[in-house]
Amino acid sequence: MLLPVLESLRDCSEYSLTVEPFLPQLYALPARLLDVRDSEGLTQLYIETNPLLSAFAVSVFLAGVFLIVSEVNRNYSQVDRLWSILPNVYVDHLAIWARLAGLPHSRIDLVAAFTTVWSCRLTFNYWRRGGYSVGSEDYRWEIVKSKVPGVAFFLLNVTFISLIQSVLLFAISCVPAYAILLSSRFDPEITAADLAYFAVEVALLLSEFLSDGQQWTYQTAKHQYYKDAKLPRGWNQADLDRGFITSGLWAYSRHPNFFAEQTIWFVLYQWSCYATNSLYSWTFIGSGSLILLFQGSGWLTEAITAGRYPEYAEYQRQVGMFIPTSLRGYQAPAHKPKVIRTSDLTKRRQEKEKQKQK
Repeated sequence: MLLPVLESLRDCSEYSLTVEPFLPQLYALPARLLDVRDSEGLTQLYIETNPLLSAFAVSVFLAGVFLIVSEVNRNYSQVDRLWSILPNVYVDHLAIWARLAGLPHSRIDLVAAFTTVWSCRLTFNYWRRGGYSVGSEDYRWEIVKSKVPGVAFFLLNVTFISLIQSVLLFAISCVPAYAILLSSRFDPEITAADLAYFAVEVALLLSEFLSDGQQWTYQTAKHQYYKDAKLPRGWNQADLDRGFITSGLWAYSRHPNFFAEQTIWFVLYQWSCYATNSLYSWTFIGSGSLILLFQGSGWLTEAITAGRYPEYAEYQRQVGMFIPTSLRGYQAPAHKPKVIRTSDLTKRRQEKEKQKQK
């Protein structure tokens, strides 16, 4: 049995019908893998295994790899390096499996087309920020390690950093896409609603591309200014001395890129609900967990940022964390606290060096 026997679209969203009957396949998968002798046998096993369960097995296996590599290297951004790649791999896996199993695949192909574009954009953004450089690590892990005892941090790595994050990447993508794949047995062709969902996803992707680009441009100008104390063309000193971007989409949301990212996977969940003729379903487990993750991640990021930049508290007061709360945009305070900026320290250092040379 490759896929569940279903009688209606709504059945496609029932966990008890679409997942539970295949759990024995998951338990038997390690032994069956050991029995494989050639590529033909591996292909046959791939086709005969429910695609959701095989993808879940991969996510658990990768969690073990992430754990070992992170502990050996003492670098805890291993999942980050594949964050922009694995969701697309899981959806592509469903599209490939559907072809090999002789099932309708037009609708899952449309989902895969979007996740491929999403993956390319996010991978590029992570690369230009130096994420794939040897030894690069999310700066927040160093702060967390300084606050958490060694044994407790190891347990955090085992449970959350390596395992939960790995399974989450499977859950946000493969789970709702699996429901869409199942629904294709009843509605095999792409519908106008499918195209509408696809268009919304592309629009969210464009907003994420724009907000990440605005932040990249600002941070590049700021770091150059801090380095040589020369004001880059097109920027004013107040904006760069502030230390964080408040223009463009960032005038209305403190994290417009994070807002778009959460919404992208929530819309995919909604797409699966539409495809299965359901108001809600268990496939929310992925996007719901991602939203919770961003709440915690956002809180930590903002606690660090607020400690660095005095004006950030005012920015938090005026601008929503994710969802815009006003169309007015951020208005910088007229009277700002007197602080020593990094650019000022650079200027003083350069002046001292000049005096030494005289």
